[in-house]
Amino acid sequence: MRGFSQVDVFTDEFLYGNPVAVVHDADGLTDEEMAAFARWTNLAETTFLLRPTTPDADYRLRIFTISRELPFAGHPTLGSARAWLARGGVPRVPGRLVQECGAGLVTVRADGARLAFAAPPLVRSGPVTLSDLLAVASALRVRPEDIVDAQWADNGPGWVAVLLASADAVLAVEPDYANFGGFSSVGVVGPHPAGGDAAFEVRAFVDEGSRFDEDPVTGSLNAAIAQWLIPAGLAGSSYVAAQGTAIGRRGRVHLSRADGEIWVGGDTVLGVTGQLAL
Repeated sequence: MRGFSQVDVFTDEFLYGNPVAVVHDADGLTDEEMAAFARWTNLAETTFLLRPTTPDADYRLRIFTISRELPFAGHPTLGSARAWLARGGVPRVPGRLVQECGAGLVTVRADGARLAFAAPPLVRSGPVTLSDLLAVASALRVRPEDIVDAQWADNGPGWVAVLLASADAVLAVEPDYANFGGFSSVGVVGPHPAGGDAAFEVRAFVDEGSRFDEDPVTGSLNAAIAQWLIPAGLAGSSYVAAQGTAIGRRGRVHLSRADGEIWVGGDTVLGVTGQLAL
């Protein structure tokens, strides 16, 4: 038997964020067993906590969707850190965890009750070509002239990010999933009017292997968007992004730049704990 947790991430109220399934003490499981269990949970991501292979890390994390393994993902990072701490994990440095994953070492810090991770470096950045811009516009069913800007913002899942003029324009998007072609992960962002609790609205459309779907709240996408918007002066040095509104969630992602790094934070709620016969 192994420990099992399910954590709701980027929310302070259970059922309104993005859940991740976490398997504790997963050393000894094969790749095939991990992949099979991830398919069985049918969640966006399932993670497996293992002993680290480097003394610089507190634990090692493997992240699976229902169809593939990811080198990094945001909400699984925060949810797994919360699960590890809740089961008695003690970081080598108080208030600071180091996660080993496919993308390398990722630092997670505690900001009060909220956890935040340091955004990993982008593996692809820069503007998209005109042909890609037209293809993304077609997939999102928006006019090319309605796209304010677009950038590759890939930190592992393959994100291309599109900036629209407003949050309302983001919420009005009705994607044509059959027309996504070679794009595996498309993010859309637009500003809210000043004065609300969130500066931007974000939506994420991802390839789940057998289908495209909308992700409730996405740490990796928000990290990549902040790595684009903040240095470009399109967002302040700290802001809150709302995500999941279009599908009945109330995700809130806290982004900030400090000491030359982008930090991605959110509340986490431990919703399910138990034992797993795996």
